Amino acid sequence: MGERALENRVKKLKAIEEQMAALEEQAEALKEEIKKDMEAKGQEEVKAGSFVVRWKTIISNKFDSKAFKAEHETLYNQYARQASSRRFTVV
Repeated sequence: MGERALENRVKKLKAIEEQMAALEEQAEALKEEIKKDMEAKGQEEVKAGSFVVRWKTIISNKFDSKAFKAEHETLYNQYARQASSRRFTVV
């Protein structure tokens, strides 16, 4: 692939990413409107036509690896593993 073709693809990618960001902003705004309405009505679940919208509080337990490492560093190091990944960026 030539430099011009690559540049055109990157430009297209950037344009699509901008469109996606704008759509994500719109989606988040709509979600916030729905949440505010549900909160004002004291509802955690509402039926809207063929849709069921839920906004419930979920309680979960998360493992605090920083605290565990601080208190049990040797044991933490015994079970810690390295992971590798590749990052794609366009600047």
